[in-house]
Amino acid sequence: MKIEITDLSFKCIIGILDFERIKKQKVLINVSFEYEYSKDAFIDYAEVSNLIKITMKKEKFFLLEDAILYLESLLLNSYKIDTLKIKISKPNILKNCIVSLSN
Repeated sequence: MKIEITDLSFKCIIGILDFERIKKQKVLINVSFEYEYSKDAFIDYAEVSNLIKITMKKEKFFLLEDAILYLESLLLNSYKIDTLKIKISKPNILKNCIVSLSN
């Protein structure tokens, strides 16, 4: 089975610039993962979404790279996931584009 969580959005502290460490900014997170489904073993996508949001708000990452590596480790250690893709976007950091990073 494949689960896709698209455009999970919330505000958090993320970035290395002075103003990014003070003012929360909007982030968009896209996650897709595959796993072996069975009636006794399924992954609750609402739980995954909430875990990502709570983690991002708590950790206040400096770099998108650090955030992706942390989330990747957290999700792979928390769930029986076969493949995992994560993309984090900062839609408001630059005036003329959306900045994104993915693994």
